[in-house]
Amino acid sequence: MDFETICVLGLGYIGLPTASTFATHGVRVVGVDVNKRVVEVLHNGEVHIHEPGLRTLVQAAFRSGNLRVSEAPEEADAFIIAVPTPIQKDKTADLSYVVAACESIVPCLKKGNLVVLESTSPPRTTMDVVKPILERSGLAAGGDFHLAYSAERVLPGKILSELIENARVMGGIDRASAEACRDLYHVFVRGEIVLTDATTAEMVKLMENTFRDVNIAIANEFARQAEEFGVDIWEAIRFANLHPRISILKPGPGVGGHCISVDPWFLVEAAPDQSQLIRQARLVNDSQPAYVLGIIDSAAGGLRGKRIAALGLAYKPDVDDLRESPAIEVVRLLVDSGAEVVTYEPYLLGAAVAGAESSQSLDAALQGADIVILLVDHEMFRSLNPTSVAKLMAGKLAVDTRGIWDRADWEQAGFTLRVIGVGARDG
Repeated sequence: MDFETICVLGLGYIGLPTASTFATHGVRVVGVDVNKRVVEVLHNGEVHIHEPGLRTLVQAAFRSGNLRVSEAPEEADAFIIAVPTPIQKDKTADLSYVVAACESIVPCLKKGNLVVLESTSPPRTTMDVVKPILERSGLAAGGDFHLAYSAERVLPGKILSELIENARVMGGIDRASAEACRDLYHVFVRGEIVLTDATTAEMVKLMENTFRDVNIAIANEFARQAEEFGVDIWEAIRFANLHPRISILKPGPGVGGHCISVDPWFLVEAAPDQSQLIRQARLVNDSQPAYVLGIIDSAAGGLRGKRIAALGLAYKPDVDDLRESPAIEVVRLLVDSGAEVVTYEPYLLGAAVAGAESSQSLDAALQGADIVILLVDHEMFRSLNPTSVAKLMAGKLAVDTRGIWDRADWEQAGFTLRVIGVGARDG
């Protein structure tokens, strides 16, 4: 199939790069977002997301004349739904954005169109949620229009390259829909494209992130056990990974981001009786911020009234993405414990956590602090000079939840350094 015009609904971390990439490859694109601020920012030639190279790509897309942005969808040859699917308090998927996007497409839908759901969703969302809504148009999915699922498989910080180079798993409600989806993404995707049915494609995406979540959970449990046994988990993991078939991941303060910390719950929701291990892994990782709080409290001899510099709020290093960040949960728990918390997130200055002070600079965050806590291993935090840090702080307690600070250097600078997963050895 040939596609001259595309409508991309949702201009977030996936929708905006996707729309811009299509536009720079010669396809006319209207990017849609119901958030007026997002549309205004883009109209002003700026971007609302920190991602290396994205601003340049978006500006090139606008200059090409192929990209426009709007608050409402328009008729097109293909529609790509890339809206959020957040998790609700009861750990079920909030599909309201997907539903709203589908309903907005209905008046624009024509025979021969292709609709692609890219939003990560529970299995059968394409068949049981998207299809019935679109068929309110009076058109039949699979007969009058094509319908497919194609999840992104990209890493924040590398979105622009992985959008093009990574393999894609695309599933249609029928073979023709899968093939139409492949034809669309062939415009720019250089990675292998594998075709299957829509529900399998939905499950593949969830399986990938759930696999990683379960493996992080066992790393976090190993770290807790190491503290019980008087073992250094970082050394133990390094030794275990010498085995050719073992690759244990690293522990930390928890799991964040919209994917790994959310997707497993979609499987639990869809098949609770068949998801016991997945559920338990989620509970382990969700409880890790509270475990970290206990480590800090024990090392500090109590937290009430202590001034704490919390370094990093993003869910992973060197990005500005705060979604489901365990660092934010640790800060909330510290505030609830009576500590005076100052946060510093270099990739999103001004990012705030209720009850905590947000600092505009590293030095300001450290000034007068009793305790410094590494929550996110941003590159600038990796290279911190502990001697310089000591000159700013009132106290000399440092807590490393990422296992990256050189212990000898920090101790030589006069700090007591507490590292997650490192138990006190006998003798």
